[in-house]
Amino acid sequence: MTEVIFYVFAAILLFAGLRVITAKNPVHAALYLVLSFFNGAALWMLMQAEFLAVSLIVVYVGAVMVLFLFVVMMLDINFEELRKGFWKYVPVAGTVAVVMAVEMVLILTHRAAQIEGAQLVEHPAGYNNAKVLGQLIYTDYFLPFQLAAVLLLVGMIAAIALTLRKRKNTKYINPASQIQVKRNDRVKIVSMPAEERPSVEAPKADDGQA
Repeated sequence: MTEVIFYVFAAILLFAGLRVITAKNPVHAALYLVLSFFNGAALWMLMQAEFLAVSLIVVYVGAVMVLFLFVVMMLDINFEELRKGFWKYVPVAGTVAVVMAVEMVLILTHRAAQIEGAQLVEHPAGYNNAKVLGQLIYTDYFLPFQLAAVLLLVGMIAAIALTLRKRKNTKYINPASQIQVKRNDRVKIVSMPAEERPSVEAPKADDGQA
């Protein structure tokens, strides 16, 4: 029964992944990507990786893809204009796809992958995969984990730098100049002597007037 469930979810995952790159509507592509995430989480549940499955649904489906879907639906993008020149890059994209497919097949068929002897391990009662995963990340794989975090940070900074545009008519403030400013550059205290003003007497009212 486990193998049947695996092949069902795997087939749906492959179909959803194919529709992500072939769907003409970007909203439909995002929805198919959400479907592929759900099926990937189901496969991880079969592998008894509950923490990774829940993280995939909560982080990617619940946050990243919802935000991406809102952005795609709110932006008025002319996708017909973006598709121009698509067939010009098909040979290069097809070559890269074939090379990646060959590399994956070679990796999976290599004896170091140990696919033939791979099987699920029955864990004892009270096993906590989140605890074991945390121990592995912060002990054996601490350096790769930190390198991945640095790469993500560099990618985020690069994305911000590439999308940053300076306009001539836009007023902006340089934070470095703000930090270097001293109090005497902004505030000037002036001492002025006080002047005595003559007192003005109020006019007296006539007795005959009410």
